[in-house]
Amino acid sequence: MPPSVSEWRAGGRFVSTNAGRLFVRSGAGDGPTVLLLHGYPSSSFDYRGVIPHLRGRTYLTLDFLGFGLSDKPRPHRYSLLEQADLVEQVVVSHADGPVVCIAHDMGTSVATELLARDLEGRLSFELASAVLTNGSVILERASLRPIQKILRGPLGPVVARFANRGMFARGFARLFSDDHPLSAEEADAQWALMSYNNGAKIAHLLISYLDERVRYAARWHGAVRDWPKPLSFLWGLDDPVATTAVLDGLRALRPGAG
Repeated sequence: MPPSVSEWRAGGRFVSTNAGRLFVRSGAGDGPTVLLLHGYPSSSFDYRGVIPHLRGRTYLTLDFLGFGLSDKPRPHRYSLLEQADLVEQVVVSHADGPVVCIAHDMGTSVATELLARDLEGRLSFELASAVLTNGSVILERASLRPIQKILRGPLGPVVARFANRGMFARGFARLFSDDHPLSAEEADAQWALMSYNNGAKIAHLLISYLDERVRYAARWHGAVRDWPKPLSFLWGLDDPVATTAVLDGLRALRPGAG
């Protein structure tokens, strides 16, 4: 395991749930708890450069089930609804008072499920505000990569079975800009986390979240539109997947968003 990943792991802990153990990191500080939700196919490790900029704020982040250092059960039907359940469990046991959610990529759909539950009056913690960053919440407006399409299809299990670092690094590098290319060190760290506990072999199971974005579109788009608390969008304009067309669709749903 690369030193950067070992260091990240040493600063966290494992929390037992009915679905398996989840890797959790947190830090005490001031103000509402900042909840950081990661994307696919990475982990909370993505936020290691963000946390120092929180300037003493209380924070909480975790690896979703099947990702990073968390357990990766199989066979298992991975679902964003279950991920939202697990987030609730972790927040209730590790955070006091209001929570500000910052969610990226796949994490944005977990966040919109939390918004929907809050609208229904059944969210188990106080969600004060939320920020969605570069997530294909409106899937029909996204520009999916070829590997995403393959993993969703009948060849998905075969591709996942033979995944390797080179294949991963080539695909992952396309998500980086020319000004900030993927380094060999970052590729090593991300691959180590993805392949930990044979996680690369379940990539086709984890990507089923895209199908749920279609299945629950009315629910999650409605939550974006109707949630009565502060909701903002923070977008990298050169994202090749969650393009500005997705952002335009979100702004159409919620014209007054920050």
